[in-house]
Amino acid sequence: MTRSPGSPTEANVGEAPRPVGAVLETRFLKRAEVSAVPTLVDTLATLIDAHGTLYDWAADQPQPRALRGRAPVFVAALPDSRGLVVIRHAWHGGLLAPITGDRFRGTSRAAREFITSATLRAIGIPTTDVLGFATYRAGFGFRRVDVISRFVADAFDLGMIVAGLVPAVGCNEALAATHTLLVRLAAAGVVHPDLNVKNVLLTRGSAGDLTAMMIDVDVVRLHTGLTPADTMHANVARLSRSIRKWRARFGCDITDATVEQFARTALASTSSIRSDD
Repeated sequence: MTRSPGSPTEANVGEAPRPVGAVLETRFLKRAEVSAVPTLVDTLATLIDAHGTLYDWAADQPQPRALRGRAPVFVAALPDSRGLVVIRHAWHGGLLAPITGDRFRGTSRAAREFITSATLRAIGIPTTDVLGFATYRAGFGFRRVDVISRFVADAFDLGMIVAGLVPAVGCNEALAATHTLLVRLAAAGVVHPDLNVKNVLLTRGSAGDLTAMMIDVDVVRLHTGLTPADTMHANVARLSRSIRKWRARFGCDITDATVEQFARTALASTSSIRSDD
Protein backbone atom coordinates (compact mmCIF):
# COMPACT_ATOMS: atom_id res chain seq x y z
CA MET A 1 0.00 0.00 0.00
CA THR A 2 1.32 3.47 -0.91
CA ARG A 3 0.45 6.57 1.05
CA SER A 4 1.10 10.17 0.22
CA PRO A 5 1.66 12.03 3.50
CA GLY A 6 -0.53 14.91 2.42
CA SER A 7 0.22 18.58 2.15
CA PRO A 8 2.65 20.41 4.43
CA THR A 9 -0.35 22.14 6.00
CA GLU A 10 -1.27 18.79 7.51
CA ALA A 11 2.17 18.74 9.11
CA ASN A 12 1.49 22.15 10.67
CA VAL A 13 4.12 23.85 8.56
CA GLY A 14 1.89 26.55 7.08
CA GLU A 15 1.92 27.28 3.36
CA ALA A 16 5.32 25.86 2.47
CA PRO A 17 5.42 24.15 -0.94
CA ARG A 18 4.85 20.43 -0.95
CA PRO A 19 8.23 18.71 -1.38
CA VAL A 20 8.67 16.54 -4.43
CA GLY A 21 9.10 12.85 -3.63
CA ALA A 22 7.83 12.96 -0.03
CA VAL A 23 6.04 9.62 -0.36
CA LEU A 24 5.66 6.86 2.20
CA GLU A 25 4.96 3.23 1.46
CA THR A 26 3.45 1.14 4.25
CA ARG A 27 3.76 -2.56 5.04
CA PHE A 28 1.28 -4.11 7.46
CA LEU A 29 2.84 -6.81 9.63
CA LYS A 30 1.36 -9.07 12.28
CA ARG A 31 1.91 -6.70 15.21
CA ALA A 32 3.40 -3.68 13.50
CA GLU A 33 3.22 -1.27 10.60
CA VAL A 34 6.25 0.22 8.91
CA SER A 35 6.05 3.34 6.72
CA ALA A 36 9.15 4.47 4.87
CA VAL A 37 10.57 5.73 1.61
CA PRO A 38 9.84 3.14 -1.11
CA THR A 39 13.45 2.00 -1.45
CA LEU A 40 13.66 0.95 2.22
CA VAL A 41 10.22 -0.21 3.28
CA ASP A 42 10.73 -3.91 2.43
CA THR A 43 14.14 -4.01 4.12
CA LEU A 44 12.70 -2.49 7.29
CA ALA A 45 9.73 -4.87 7.28
CA THR A 46 12.14 -7.82 7.05
CA LEU A 47 14.15 -6.51 10.01
CA ILE A 48 11.01 -6.15 12.12
CA ASP A 49 9.90 -9.69 11.25
CA ALA A 50 13.30 -11.01 12.36
CA HIS A 51 13.90 -8.89 15.46
CA GLY A 52 10.51 -7.70 16.72
CA THR A 53 11.24 -3.96 16.43
CA LEU A 54 13.70 -1.74 14.58
CA TYR A 55 15.03 -0.52 17.91
CA ASP A 56 15.77 -4.07 19.06
CA TRP A 57 17.49 -4.79 15.75
CA ALA A 58 19.72 -1.70 16.08
CA ALA A 59 20.54 -2.46 19.72
CA ASP A 60 21.65 -5.97 18.79
CA GLN A 61 24.09 -4.88 16.10
CA PRO A 62 27.79 -5.55 16.79
CA GLN A 63 29.21 -2.65 18.77
CA PRO A 64 26.32 -0.28 18.07
CA ARG A 65 27.10 3.36 18.59
CA ALA A 66 24.66 4.80 21.11
CA LEU A 67 23.84 8.50 21.00
CA ARG A 68 22.22 10.08 24.01
CA GLY A 69 18.68 11.37 24.29
CA ARG A 70 15.86 10.48 26.67
CA ALA A 71 17.04 6.94 25.94
CA PRO A 72 19.92 5.54 23.86
CA VAL A 73 19.63 6.30 20.15
CA PHE A 74 21.35 3.63 18.09
CA VAL A 75 23.38 3.91 14.89
CA ALA A 76 23.35 0.76 12.78
CA ALA A 77 24.32 -0.40 9.29
CA LEU A 78 21.48 -1.49 7.02
CA PRO A 79 21.88 -4.85 5.26
CA ASP A 80 23.44 -5.02 1.79
CA SER A 81 25.65 -1.98 2.37
CA ARG A 82 22.65 0.37 2.32
CA GLY A 83 24.36 2.81 4.67
CA LEU A 84 24.18 3.88 8.31
CA VAL A 85 20.91 4.91 9.91
CA VAL A 86 19.81 6.26 13.27
CA ILE A 87 17.01 4.45 15.10
CA ARG A 88 15.24 6.47 17.78
CA HIS A 89 12.49 5.13 20.03
CA ALA A 90 9.86 7.80 20.71
CA TRP A 91 9.18 8.86 24.29
CA HIS A 92 6.87 11.45 25.78
CA GLY A 93 8.40 14.50 27.43
CA GLY A 94 7.05 16.86 30.06
CA LEU A 95 5.41 16.34 33.43
CA LEU A 96 3.28 13.39 32.35
CA ALA A 97 6.20 11.47 30.85
CA PRO A 98 6.51 9.06 33.83
CA ILE A 99 2.88 8.07 33.23
CA THR A 100 2.59 8.13 29.44
CA GLY A 101 6.08 6.75 28.84
CA ASP A 102 6.49 5.53 25.26
CA ARG A 103 2.85 4.87 24.39
CA PHE A 104 1.17 7.14 21.85
CA ARG A 105 -2.17 7.30 20.12
CA GLY A 106 -1.57 6.82 16.41
CA THR A 107 1.95 7.44 15.18
CA SER A 108 2.90 10.05 17.80
CA ARG A 109 4.38 12.81 15.63
CA ALA A 110 6.39 10.50 13.38
CA ALA A 111 4.41 11.11 10.17
CA ARG A 112 4.54 14.86 10.77
CA GLU A 113 8.30 14.63 11.33
CA PHE A 114 8.73 12.84 7.98
CA ILE A 115 6.75 15.52 6.13
CA THR A 116 8.38 18.42 7.95
CA SER A 117 11.89 17.08 7.34
CA ALA A 118 11.22 16.82 3.61
CA THR A 119 9.59 20.26 3.51
CA LEU A 120 12.44 21.97 5.32
CA ARG A 121 15.09 20.41 3.11
CA ALA A 122 13.07 21.44 0.04
CA ILE A 123 13.18 25.11 1.11
CA GLY A 124 16.88 25.01 1.97
CA ILE A 125 16.85 24.49 5.75
CA PRO A 126 19.57 22.01 6.82
CA THR A 127 18.06 19.11 8.75
CA THR A 128 18.35 15.35 8.98
CA ASP A 129 16.76 13.11 6.36
CA VAL A 130 13.91 11.21 8.04
CA LEU A 131 13.42 7.96 6.14
CA GLY A 132 10.37 6.53 7.88
CA PHE A 133 8.93 5.09 11.07
CA ALA A 134 7.45 1.91 12.51
CA THR A 135 4.58 1.56 14.96
CA TYR A 136 3.80 -1.37 17.25
CA ARG A 137 0.54 -2.17 19.01
CA ALA A 138 0.66 -1.36 22.72
CA GLY A 139 -2.91 -2.14 23.81
CA PHE A 140 -6.11 -0.08 24.12
CA GLY A 141 -5.51 1.92 20.93
CA PHE A 142 -1.95 2.89 21.82
CA ARG A 143 1.22 2.47 19.78
CA ARG A 144 4.95 2.45 20.39
CA VAL A 145 7.01 4.17 17.72
CA ASP A 146 10.52 3.94 16.25
CA VAL A 147 11.80 6.63 13.88
CA ILE A 148 14.52 5.98 11.30
CA SER A 149 16.72 8.70 9.79
CA ARG A 150 19.92 8.89 7.80
CA PHE A 151 23.08 9.05 9.94
CA VAL A 152 25.11 12.26 9.73
CA ALA A 153 28.78 11.38 10.14
CA ASP A 154 31.21 13.40 12.27
CA ALA A 155 28.49 15.62 13.72
CA PHE A 156 28.31 17.10 17.21
CA ASP A 157 25.48 18.90 18.93
CA LEU A 158 25.89 22.46 20.17
CA GLY A 159 25.70 21.31 23.78
CA MET A 160 28.82 19.15 23.42
CA ILE A 161 30.72 22.03 21.83
CA VAL A 162 29.62 24.60 24.43
CA ALA A 163 30.69 22.14 27.13
CA GLY A 164 34.19 21.96 25.60
CA LEU A 165 33.89 18.29 24.66
CA VAL A 166 34.80 18.78 20.99
CA PRO A 167 38.35 20.21 20.80
CA ALA A 168 38.24 20.37 17.00
CA VAL A 169 35.35 22.86 17.04
CA GLY A 170 35.56 26.16 18.90
CA CYS A 171 32.55 27.68 20.62
CA ASN A 172 32.74 30.92 18.63
CA GLU A 173 32.88 29.02 15.34
CA ALA A 174 29.89 26.92 16.38
CA LEU A 175 27.90 30.01 17.36
CA ALA A 176 28.72 31.64 14.02
CA ALA A 177 27.42 28.58 12.13
CA THR A 178 24.34 28.54 14.36
CA HIS A 179 23.76 32.20 13.54
CA THR A 180 23.72 31.31 9.83
CA LEU A 181 21.08 28.65 10.55
CA LEU A 182 18.99 31.16 12.50
CA VAL A 183 19.10 33.60 9.59
CA ARG A 184 17.80 30.87 7.26
CA LEU A 185 15.00 30.06 9.69
CA ALA A 186 14.05 33.73 10.02
CA ALA A 187 13.99 34.23 6.24
CA ALA A 188 11.62 31.25 5.83
CA GLY A 189 9.45 31.94 8.89
CA VAL A 190 10.43 28.66 10.57
CA VAL A 191 9.93 28.49 14.35
CA HIS A 192 11.24 25.58 16.41
CA PRO A 193 9.49 25.82 19.81
CA ASP A 194 12.00 23.38 21.34
CA LEU A 195 15.19 24.81 19.85
CA ASN A 196 17.87 23.83 22.35
CA VAL A 197 21.56 22.97 22.38
CA LYS A 198 20.80 19.29 21.69
CA ASN A 199 18.67 20.13 18.65
CA VAL A 200 21.41 22.01 16.80
CA LEU A 201 23.81 19.62 15.06
CA LEU A 202 27.11 20.83 13.60
CA THR A 203 29.16 19.10 10.95
CA ARG A 204 32.23 20.09 8.95
CA GLY A 205 32.13 19.87 5.17
CA SER A 206 34.87 18.67 2.86
CA ALA A 207 36.05 22.26 2.39
CA GLY A 208 36.41 22.71 6.15
CA ASP A 209 33.32 24.88 6.58
CA LEU A 210 31.08 24.28 9.59
CA THR A 211 27.35 23.88 9.01
CA ALA A 212 24.60 23.90 11.63
CA MET A 213 21.46 21.86 11.06
CA MET A 214 18.24 21.65 13.04
CA ILE A 215 17.00 18.26 14.25
CA ASP A 216 13.93 16.87 16.07
CA VAL A 217 11.66 18.82 13.74
CA ASP A 218 8.33 17.17 14.57
CA VAL A 219 7.23 20.29 16.50
CA VAL A 220 8.48 22.84 13.95
CA ARG A 221 6.04 25.41 12.56
CA LEU A 222 6.40 27.47 9.40
CA HIS A 223 4.63 30.81 9.74
CA THR A 224 4.60 32.69 6.45
CA GLY A 225 2.86 35.63 8.16
CA LEU A 226 5.62 36.27 10.71
CA THR A 227 8.27 38.88 10.07
CA PRO A 228 11.91 37.75 10.09
CA ALA A 229 12.38 39.73 13.31
CA ASP A 230 9.51 37.91 15.05
CA THR A 231 10.77 34.55 13.86
CA MET A 232 14.33 35.31 14.93
CA HIS A 233 13.20 36.53 18.35
CA ALA A 234 11.24 33.33 19.01
CA ASN A 235 14.13 31.05 18.06
CA VAL A 236 16.90 33.11 19.70
CA ALA A 237 15.01 33.46 22.98
CA ARG A 238 14.53 29.69 23.23
CA LEU A 239 18.09 28.83 22.24
CA SER A 240 19.64 31.45 24.57
CA ARG A 241 17.69 30.04 27.51
CA SER A 242 18.90 26.58 26.62
CA ILE A 243 22.56 27.69 26.47
CA ARG A 244 22.27 29.27 29.93
CA LYS A 245 20.60 26.19 31.39
CA TRP A 246 23.29 24.00 29.84
CA ARG A 247 26.02 26.19 31.33
CA ALA A 248 24.43 26.03 34.79
CA ARG A 249 24.16 22.26 34.57
CA PHE A 250 27.65 21.49 33.26
CA GLY A 251 29.71 24.52 34.30
CA CYS A 252 30.61 25.53 30.73
CA ASP A 253 33.03 28.41 30.14
CA ILE A 254 30.64 30.36 27.92
CA THR A 255 29.80 33.69 29.58
CA ASP A 256 26.60 35.72 29.84
CA ALA A 257 28.30 38.38 27.74
CA THR A 258 28.92 35.86 24.94
CA VAL A 259 25.33 34.63 24.99
CA GLU A 260 23.98 38.19 25.02
CA GLN A 261 26.23 39.22 22.14
CA PHE A 262 25.14 36.17 20.16
CA ALA A 263 21.49 37.09 20.70
CA ARG A 264 22.03 40.77 19.84
CA THR A 265 23.90 39.94 16.65
CA ALA A 266 21.22 37.49 15.55
CA LEU A 267 18.39 39.93 16.23
CA ALA A 268 20.20 42.80 14.50
CA SER A 269 20.75 40.70 11.37
CA THR A 270 17.03 40.52 10.62
CA SER A 271 17.05 44.05 9.17
CA SER A 272 18.91 42.76 6.10
CA ILE A 273 17.01 39.47 5.68
CA ARG A 274 15.00 39.14 2.48
CA SER A 275 12.37 36.47 1.94
CA ASP A 276 14.62 34.78 -0.65
CA ASP A 277 17.74 34.59 1.63
